[in-house]
Amino acid sequence: MSTIFGKIIRREIPATIVYEDDRALAFEDINPAAPFHVLVIPKQEIVNVGSLAEGDAALVGHLLRVCGKVAEEAGLSDFRVVTNSGEGAGQSVFHLHFHVLGGRALKWPPG
Repeated sequence: MSTIFGKIIRREIPATIVYEDDRALAFEDINPAAPFHVLVIPKQEIVNVGSLAEGDAALVGHLLRVCGKVAEEAGLSDFRVVTNSGEGAGQSVFHLHFHVLGGRALKWPPG
């Protein structure tokens, strides 16, 4: 895992971790777009949603549950979960990740 997220998983660079288990890691975004902005990533290297394999379905379900859990633990009943797949969609780190955003009214469309 050569991305910055791989380095965070290996603890080579610091992050403010809010949740961790054997399959997932959640940490505060260093450039938050909302008062609450956490990234949820798999510990397994997956590039993005477009590269998911059939066998990754259970892991993705788990990651989405972690998104809900970190929002709940932050006291959020309203929140947004976003993922970008590919550079043209705004993906800048090529390791699957979900943005959990909340703490303010979120407009639509987002971008």
